[in-house]
Amino acid sequence: MVLSEKDKINELCEILLEVGALLMETGANTFRIRVTVMRIASAYGYHAELLITHRALMLTINNEESNQFFSRLMQTSTHRVNFKIVSGLSRMSWHIIEEKWDLEMVRNEIDRLKSVSHYPRIVTLLMVALAGASFCRLFGGEAIEMIVAFVASFIGLYVRQEAVKREFNPYLCIFSAAFVSSLISGATVYLHIGNNPEYAFATSVLYLIPGIPLINSLLDLLDGNILNGVVRGINGLTIALSIALGLLGAILIYNI
Repeated sequence: MVLSEKDKINELCEILLEVGALLMETGANTFRIRVTVMRIASAYGYHAELLITHRALMLTINNEESNQFFSRLMQTSTHRVNFKIVSGLSRMSWHIIEEKWDLEMVRNEIDRLKSVSHYPRIVTLLMVALAGASFCRLFGGEAIEMIVAFVASFIGLYVRQEAVKREFNPYLCIFSAAFVSSLISGATVYLHIGNNPEYAFATSVLYLIPGIPLINSLLDLLDGNILNGVVRGINGLTIALSIALGLLGAILIYNI
């Protein structure tokens, strides 16, 4: 189907905003979002200006030859880490330049990336729980503490996934997961099970540490995107506070 110039610009605006929103939602830093969007726009002969905030994107594209300007705004949805989409969109932007993709091919690729399935839930639960047990071992825990950390991480992550599925507040989801994990591992401290049960208690919530928000916060600050860096940093610290409150709840219940 041949698009008119106006339809082509409208479609390009929608694609650029969708690419930017997907990158923001799935864990890309501000620099990567801006570079990727501008790279795609330039491939079609347009210059893009992008205002990026934590919850919305505002895009203006212009063509100096035709002297046309178009501006649009898009709100981003819930943030969740998905590096398959981040790397896929980055590769797509280079394919657009090198292989001269038309807009229909770009739209099909975006739809394909959005439909790529995550790992099966049970695989995610087992791998995260195994990571928790491994952290416990690194801290000096023995077999019994590792088993406790594994079970606590597994059930805590399951609770978080269920809370997210029911669209609870994101910080409440993290608090619930931290509380359940520390409640399970804290029981071994209270009952004096194992030689060092405190290792399992300390490592059972490490899967909740907000690594991506804090790393992106630092990258944004170093790159001069002060506002986004501060917002991401506050988000990371709020997540850390939610984890701490979950731990505190278990400590108060067991008086440990």
